[in-house]
Amino acid sequence: MTHLTLNAISLDAGQWPLKADRPTIFFIHGSGNNRLFWTNQLKALTDVANTVAIDLPGHGSSPGLGMDTVNDYARVVEALIETMQAPMPVPCGLSLGGAIAIQMLLNRKTTYHAGILINTGARLKVMPEIFNMIKHDYSAYAETSHKMAASPHTDPGRLQAIAAEAKKCPAQVVYKDFSACNAFDVMGHLEEIALPVLVLSAEDDLLTPPKYAQFLCKGIAGSKNVQIPRAGHLSPVEQPDAVNQAIREFLKATPQI
Repeated sequence: MTHLTLNAISLDAGQWPLKADRPTIFFIHGSGNNRLFWTNQLKALTDVANTVAIDLPGHGSSPGLGMDTVNDYARVVEALIETMQAPMPVPCGLSLGGAIAIQMLLNRKTTYHAGILINTGARLKVMPEIFNMIKHDYSAYAETSHKMAASPHTDPGRLQAIAAEAKKCPAQVVYKDFSACNAFDVMGHLEEIALPVLVLSAEDDLLTPPKYAQFLCKGIAGSKNVQIPRAGHLSPVEQPDAVNQAIREFLKATPQI
């Protein structure tokens, strides 16, 4: 694995330089997380793709104060992909990262070869209680958020590393992340996406329930939904083998790549 900084964005690449004959998956984390969320995917999928996990501005090792619109984040990732001249780019995101991936597919309809949307939706309204907790008792939010997001079947030990990383993210950045989610709404534009899209949902996800994935698949022609059993909102960490297998099968079944 190689760590790089390009366009002031910190990233890890599963292999470097990128291989020209393989798709390049850009893994985009959710609110308050960072590139390390995708460690299992970054290592496991190098047999079928170039893998790149990024720190959004203000997260992990990327400087900045975060952004409060999904489109602003999308522009940053788009510029990074251009700079890297990545072959066959495939945006892949979870939650906020999934919204960013959707926005990218809408912004540049001919740039990407496919998309992977994980535990996300075309609209991501946020409960007011979350904003209040972040604003008035951030330590409590940071301590409990991952436990609330995970499936009751998930071993808490699997969450320790990402929970520790998430606690490092400043409250103002997380607040902006959720503000970006709360303002996001592309429910009327999904039919504009005409690319192969994998939509992953999780059986025990209470934050973006499986019905969100069903709506995405209904709007995006030809998209495929795979539900990950015994997993919650953090399924790439909770059930990495199942998520990796779904992504691997999707890539192999997609003719363009």
